[in-house]
Amino acid sequence: MPRDRFGSVHPGAPTVTMMAEDSDRFVDLGAFIREQRNNARLSLRRLSDLAGISNPYLSQIERGLRRPSAEILQQIAKALRISSETLYVRAGILEARDGEHDLADEILRARAITEDQKQTLIRIYQSFLHENAAAGLLRSPPADAEKDRDGAGEGGTGQAQEEPAGS
Repeated sequence: MPRDRFGSVHPGAPTVTMMAEDSDRFVDLGAFIREQRNNARLSLRRLSDLAGISNPYLSQIERGLRRPSAEILQQIAKALRISSETLYVRAGILEARDGEHDLADEILRARAITEDQKQTLIRIYQSFLHENAAAGLLRSPPADAEKDRDGAGEGGTGQAQEEPAGS
């Protein structure tokens, strides 16, 4: 039976190891967000402004003291120009997909190139995805590529590409 930190038994309560795993998950999530913020050369204040959340709240997330909602994670991902799915997986909201990698996230993690070079590579990659979707080679570009990286969530359609005429 689960015991609290004083050794008392509490039937049906989560075990201490589960709580420790949750705590570790959010410390890791916060460290990842901080790393992405530093890679993007954003101050804590600037990222909080871009994400539309308070500076103290973002600081607490980065230190693993707060458990952000999916909506907050989406706002942070958008501000960092990374896939919201990446943050959802790190927060335990989504399961990682086996065998699939997000190339844009890998580019963002690269330390050997500048932020401008990273953004250029991501734009090129996205243009290939859109081109292949328009040519019928793909069903549609990945949703995160449209919404999280090129701002389609704000001003774009966020819709899949239409089939080319004559198909």
